[in-house]
Amino acid sequence: MADGTSPDLTRVERGLTYPQPALPEAGQAIEVADGVLWLRFALPMALDHINVFAIADGQGWVIVDTGLFTDPSREAWETALAGALKNLPISRVVVTHMHPDHMGGAGWLCARSGAPLLMSRLEYLSAQFYITEDAAPASAEAEVFYRAAGWSEDEITRWKTRRGRFSKTVSALPAQFIRLKDGDELTIGGRVWSVVTGEGHSPEHVCLWRKDDGVFIAGDQILPKISSNIGVWDTEPEANPLDEWLRSLEDLKAMLPDDLLILPSHGEPFYGVTSRLEALLRGHEVGLKRLERSLKQPCRAVDVFGALFARSIGPEVLGMATAESLAHLNYLEARGRVVRERDSDGVDWWKIVEEAQ
Repeated sequence: MADGTSPDLTRVERGLTYPQPALPEAGQAIEVADGVLWLRFALPMALDHINVFAIADGQGWVIVDTGLFTDPSREAWETALAGALKNLPISRVVVTHMHPDHMGGAGWLCARSGAPLLMSRLEYLSAQFYITEDAAPASAEAEVFYRAAGWSEDEITRWKTRRGRFSKTVSALPAQFIRLKDGDELTIGGRVWSVVTGEGHSPEHVCLWRKDDGVFIAGDQILPKISSNIGVWDTEPEANPLDEWLRSLEDLKAMLPDDLLILPSHGEPFYGVTSRLEALLRGHEVGLKRLERSLKQPCRAVDVFGALFARSIGPEVLGMATAESLAHLNYLEARGRVVRERDSDGVDWWKIVEEAQ
């Protein structure tokens, strides 16, 4: 650890050390660092949980992330507030980024507690945009986007009927927020947390680093066992988030000492951040090489799932898989490695350039 002491090693898997022998029970908390409580809320999806952290702040708490705005999540919060958090006041609510599992309950929790909301500017504005956009009917431009990716008419129809899931799991955000930006410092409980931001998974993702004892709340920027979704969506079809993501990982690798305790949003707290960042970078490098090999013949975005994912892609994750495929394709296109051509049916076909083979 940063203070020179050795962590209590519990188990080691794939080069990472997991110091906690158990998971928090529903509504309960485990102290994972001095004054930092780890809570774990259920999610109704394949990724079945979100980690929430409460940092002691005088006679109250600073909350980092909130889970979805659903009845089960609110019930879990009421249990935690009355139990593990001892009915002490919430002084601030920090949201790492604008995805619903992280900021869904933020507006509700701020209203309930009177605490201000702290987010980066791009995350707050993006959240407000997506809440509004998701509640509106599907645009003609979005249909063109998904048809170009190779979706069938049935898949496009199903996507239309399922719109609104984002906005339905997010409470209305406060009309005001306190901006967080890279390099800011927050004093919580008399100790300083530095703000570190990243890009790629979301526009301006906030992490918090307590340097005096080496604790790093990583959100989705560093996860121990999975890679965060890096996606291109219909609202910005020419985006290159994979380039942003890889640069952010390299920046973190150069910045962070290896003895940090990483507190991720999914999975368990761990040591071994350098090894994990190297594995994340290596995983995308391997995926890009497999993708290039698959593009010796023209492919649609939906045809390259096998090059990027170890699992089969069903309808529940078609949108995320398509977004991730397009992120990798846009990355290669920006580097002159692949070209695309749209056919008369409005479908994009991608192929590696001859000199790149």
